[in-house]
Parts: sequence; C-alpha cells; structure tokens
Amino acid sequence: MSTRFRLSLALLTTLVLSACDDAPRFTHAEPGEALSGGSATVRKSDQNAFSMPSANLSPVRRLDFSVGNSFFRSPWVIAPSTTTARDGLGPLFNTNACQNCHIKDGRGHPPEAGDSNAVSMLVRLSIPDDPAYADLIQRNGVLPEPTYGGQLQDMSNPGVEPEGKVRVEYDALTVNFRDGTAVELRQPTLRITQLGYGPMHPETHISARIAPPMIGLGLLEAIADDAILANADPDDKNADGISGRPNWVWDDAQQKVVMGRFGWKAGQPNLNQQNVHAFSGDMGLTTSLRRVDDCTPAQTDCLAAPNGNGPDGEPEVSDNILRLVEFYTRNLGVPARRKVDDPQVLAGKNLFFEAGCQQCHTPSFKTRSDAAEPELANQNIRPYSDLLLHDMGEGLADNRTEFQATGREWRTPPLWGLGLTGTVSGHTQLLHDGRARNVLEAILWHGGEAQAAQRRVLAFDAEQREALLAFLNSL
Repeated sequence: MSTRFRLSLALLTTLVLSACDDAPRFTHAEPGEALSGGSATVRKSDQNAFSMPSANLSPVRRLDFSVGNSFFRSPWVIAPSTTTARDGLGPLFNTNACQNCHIKDGRGHPPEAGDSNAVSMLVRLSIPDDPAYADLIQRNGVLPEPTYGGQLQDMSNPGVEPEGKVRVEYDALTVNFRDGTAVELRQPTLRITQLGYGPMHPETHISARIAPPMIGLGLLEAIADDAILANADPDDKNADGISGRPNWVWDDAQQKVVMGRFGWKAGQPNLNQQNVHAFSGDMGLTTSLRRVDDCTPAQTDCLAAPNGNGPDGEPEVSDNILRLVEFYTRNLGVPARRKVDDPQVLAGKNLFFEAGCQQCHTPSFKTRSDAAEPELANQNIRPYSDLLLHDMGEGLADNRTEFQATGREWRTPPLWGLGLTGTVSGHTQLLHDGRARNVLEAILWHGGEAQAAQRRVLAFDAEQREALLAFLNSL
C-alpha cells in the first residue's frame, strides 16, 4: 500500500530561506582533500578497494595484516575437529566467517523480500529494562530476551535447534520533491518464524542491523575522546536543532564505563571488544573476554554441546588470533576520493553544507599522537561523521535502547567510501537495516534532528540533486 507525504510549500520555503546562510563556499578542493585517511589512504577504486592495508604500513607489518586477514576470511568449523586453530563454531551462530557478513570488507544487505537467507544482516533482541537486572543492563546495554538472548541466531550445529528465521516485508512510501519528482521509499517489517524454543517475550524489541563497511576503523578509534565531545550539544544550547551526544558504554577489559564509538548505536568502545562480541554472537566462539557459549538457560542442547576450548580452558579464539584480527580491522585503509576538483562535485559540496548535513557528518578530525598503531597517529582524516548519537525521527526508530542510546537515536555513520559501495559490495543498500536502496533514499529517510536538512534537500531541483549525489559519491 502506498502512502503519500506532501509538504506545505510555505513551510518548505521558510526552511529553505533559513538554511545555513553562513555555509562556506567551495570553489576548489581543499589541500589534501582526496586523502580521506591521511597518509594511510589507499589508491584503489575497484572491488578490492576496502580490503587494502593502510598505505603507510611497512612490509613487515603487512605480514601481520595478511595473517589477520586469513582469520577474518576463512571459515570456522564445528568442534571437535583436527583443525583445532579454527574449531568451535556454534552451537548457535549466524555465519561461519567474518567475511560472509562484511563481504569484501564492505557493507551487508538485508535478504530479498520473502527470503529467509539473512547472512549479512543480524536481528537484535531485547526487552524493556527492569531495575532488578540493573547490573546486567549496565554491562550489556540491554536486557536480552530471556529465551533467545540478545541476537537471533538462525543457524546451528547438528543436534541443536536454530533459534528461528527472519523475513523482511516492505510497504511503499512516496516522498515528493518541490519540483514534483516522486521517490518511492520502502518501509521494512520483520517477520520472525520457525522459533525453535517457544514464543518470545510479548514485549520483545526487534531491530535489524546490516554489517557496516570495515574501512578506517583504526583511524576512528584513534580520534581523541575530547575531539568527539567538542561537537556534542546534548541540550542544544546553540539552538540549531542538533543535539548530538555520546553513548557511554561498558568496557569489558577495563571494567568501567567509557565512551562508545563503534556499532550502529555506538554501543562498543573499541575494536577489540567489537570483534569479541562478533565472534561470540555471530559465530558462537569463545574468547578470553567472553568465555561461555551464547546459550540461554532455556537452550539445554546448546549448553550441553561440545566446544572447541582447549584442555586447560583456553578459549576457541586465542588471544593471539584476537590480536591479529584486531590488527587487521585497525589497518584496513580508506580509499582516496575521486574527482575532488570536478565542478559538479564542488557544487554538490556547497549544497551539502547549505543543507546543514555537516552539522552531524563532521568532515574532518586529526587523530591522536598516541594512537594504538603509529601509522594511525597524527593523521588528518575526513570521515564525515561526528560519532555521536542523534535522534533520527520516528521513521527510523527501532524503539530499542542500547546503553544511553534511545530507540530513536543512531550514531552518525561515516561517509568515507560511500561512492564505492556498489563497486565493492555489489549493491547500494544503506541505513542500519538496508531499507534505502541508494543514497537519495537514505537522505529522504532522515527525520528528527535531520528533518530540517532533509526538507532543504527536498527543495533542490534536479540539477542540484545530481550535484549533491556527485559529491557524496566522490567520498
């Protein structure tokens, strides 16, 4: 069923006239603008553009990168196995290799409508917070669904029932530009079927998450907390309608609350913990930070299944493997921008600023001098993200909290590499659940704090829209 949204012309005109009158004007590329990752930027624009090591990584250190890549790409197997370095998969899992979700180190996608093969899309589960479980919520950020846990796992080892299957259905929504151009959006609805352990809690919150691209993560990790906090304005004291704020999350290794920066709601503080949680939730693999399989008390077959832990209690993913995978994920380089001096791209950059997009998609940062890897230190980078949470409106809301993030808040995703999504991943599906089929649709889904910017874009004519997209696709 199609639902049409029409904006008041008077309201739209008012918004356009009040749009960012003090926005800078760009007549040529800024110095170093093509080097999105500073001296770590890679010169690659083909299907392998997201899989290259940082350009300034030495040949010796590229060996560790290659070994980490092998553990990222190769499948894990069920224990017991003669392949003891890679056994322990499951008992419940979503995939058997990191690369299956982060295809070519790029972006995942939802299953086709009606298909239950959701290999590069996860489904998060939780129930409303309960003060009786305050300690669990502090450490996990959510209260997991009692029977199925915090993530629906649709695959399992023999003798263990998978948790269920997910299908995505879409309704059509139509948005009109001021010049009369209509764009059809798709509103997803998740259907979970074939539940293996009985019904879910009646108040279960369900949220789909596609795998994000892997580029530049070490550079984002190397941004100082103070630099991120400098852009926060949780009470909107400057009255610009933008109130970005950090997520404060639990650090498993440090055993304390720190600032989050990874994940769709900035729910993870660093790459190592992000990797640990992916090994556990996505593949059912234990580490020194998560030593038990991801089974709930109701899943007795899962709890009783064999695992790949060593005879002295060594986890399935050793600390050395974890270190190598962390090194790999830290050092995936960011591709250089294309056509930075193109007149249409520069015109689009001006429109990006005039619409106010840069208020959340912060163009640049400088990384810390004490970054975890020397190649990532003191780099002038251009991620186009503030790494803060923003209310994105009811249209994108999943009504699921995560630490400090509300059900309407999402972390601003970096835009670097955006224009190579189709080349690398074979599709251009965007946003947390892949509902947007292209960049323009993603813009039109913006609401909440981004509503004013979205409405300014709706006032652009066809030539302006093409220029804006040319700029975004140059990133």
